[in-house]
Amino acid sequence: MINKFLKQLEEQQVKFVDFRFTDILGAWHHMSFPVEAVDEKLLEEGIYFDGSSISGWRQIHESDMIMKPDFSSVHLDPFSVQTTMIVVCDIYDPRGGQPYTRDPRSIGKKAEAYLKDSGLATNAYFGPEAEFFVFDGVRYGVDSTAAFYELESEEFQSNNRREINESSHGHRPLPKGGYFPVSPLDSLNDMRAEMVTVMQQMGLKMEKHHHEVAPAQHELGFQFGELVETGDNIQIYKYAVRNVAHSYGKTATFMPKPIFGDNGSGMHVHQSLWKDDKPLFAGGGYSGLSETALYYIGGILKHAKAINAFTNPTTNSYKRLVPGYEAPVILAYSAQNRSAACRIPTAMGEKAKRVEIRFPDPLANPYLGNAVMLMAGLDGIRHQIHPGEPSDHNLFEELDIAATLPNMCGSLREALEALAADHDFLLHGDVFTNDFIQGYMELKWQDVLTYERTPHPLEFMKYYSW
Repeated sequence: MINKFLKQLEEQQVKFVDFRFTDILGAWHHMSFPVEAVDEKLLEEGIYFDGSSISGWRQIHESDMIMKPDFSSVHLDPFSVQTTMIVVCDIYDPRGGQPYTRDPRSIGKKAEAYLKDSGLATNAYFGPEAEFFVFDGVRYGVDSTAAFYELESEEFQSNNRREINESSHGHRPLPKGGYFPVSPLDSLNDMRAEMVTVMQQMGLKMEKHHHEVAPAQHELGFQFGELVETGDNIQIYKYAVRNVAHSYGKTATFMPKPIFGDNGSGMHVHQSLWKDDKPLFAGGGYSGLSETALYYIGGILKHAKAINAFTNPTTNSYKRLVPGYEAPVILAYSAQNRSAACRIPTAMGEKAKRVEIRFPDPLANPYLGNAVMLMAGLDGIRHQIHPGEPSDHNLFEELDIAATLPNMCGSLREALEALAADHDFLLHGDVFTNDFIQGYMELKWQDVLTYERTPHPLEFMKYYSW
C-alpha cells in the first residue's frame, strides 16, 4: 500500500500531503508535509504530535501520540492552491503501539470488528442526511459584560424591509416554507450544485441536493456506506460545505438550532444490518421488518437517552429537540411517521429495508454517533428487546397518546446523567472503554457548566427591571 501511495503522489504531481485526524468533538485537524519529506519510513512509522493540545486527549506529561495513515481514505484537496493529497489517519499510543482508546475513528473500527465477532451480522450500513444553514454573514461574541449574535441571509423575511437602493427582489421562503421551492425562492441552487461536484471529486457518491424547510437551510445526500467509511464521508461533506460556502463569500454552519422559531438541522441516519449477502432487517413483521430489526430498534429506544450524549452532543442540540418543528422528541417507532424517533421508510425490495433514526444532529462526531447506535442496536438483538407497539399517530398533535410515551433528553445535562447511569452496553468487546467515557463526559460537562453559568440576553430582557 505504501509503495502504491508513493507512486500515486508522483503520478498526480502532488506538492503536499495533508495528514488529518478527527478529535473527540468531531473536528478535523491536519498537518501538511511537502511531498519531498514523505517517504516509506514516515508512512510506516507514523507522525508524532502533541496530544495534550487536543481537547479530551492527553495530559502534558504524557503528550506524545502518533497518527498513522489509512490509505483506504485518500483524496485530492480541491481547495488548496498547491496540489495537495488528503490522507485520513488513525491515532496510536506510542507506549504500546496500539490504537488510542480515545480516537473516534479507531473506536469506529473496533465497533465494526465487534459486529463481525458477535456473529449477529457481518456488515452495518449507515446513510446520514446532514442538514445545514448557509448565511450571508454572522457576528457573535461573549465576554464577562456582553453577549450577542446576529445572522444575515438574503432569504430571511426581515430583508423585505430593506431600502430599495439596497436591492430587494421579494422572493423569499416563508417560515417553514422552504422545502423544495425552485429558484429564485431557492437562492443557492448553484452553490449546492458546486458542493455536490466538489464532493464527487473527493470520492463521495452523491445522490441529491435540495433546499430544506427553514430559510437558508439546505441538505445534500450521498450514498450509504459502512461505519468508518461513512464517518470519513461526513468529514469530507462538512469540509466541502464550509469551504464552498466560504468561496461564495458566505458562511455555513451545522449548528442544530441557529434560528429561533423555525426548524433546526438534524442528521437522520438510515441503518441496516447484513450477514454476508443477506439483508437482516427484511421480514414479515410490522412494515416488512424482521424480528432482528425490531430488536435493533428496541435497543436504540431503550438506550436512547444515553445515546443522546453522543448523537446530540451540544447544549444547542436540545433547542432543536422540542415539539413543533419536525424534531422527533418522542421515543417511538412508526412507518413513515416523522414525529417518531425511529421511522421505517418505504422501501422497494428486501435489500432496501432499513430503519431511520431521526434524533441525531450534524454536530455529532460521526464515528462515535454511529458506533453508539450500533452498540445499542446489537444490545437489543442480543437481549431480544422488543420496542412495543408502533405509534402510527401524529404525536405532535395527539397529545394524549404522546403523553403516554417516553421522551428524548431535554438537555445535555440530562443526556450526560443518562450516559453515566447507562453505558455498560458500550463496553462489550472493549469498543468503548470506561476511560474514554469518563474523558468524554468530563469534556462535555465543561460545555454544560459554562452554558448554565453564563447570563443570556433573554434574561436581561425578562428580568432586568424586576
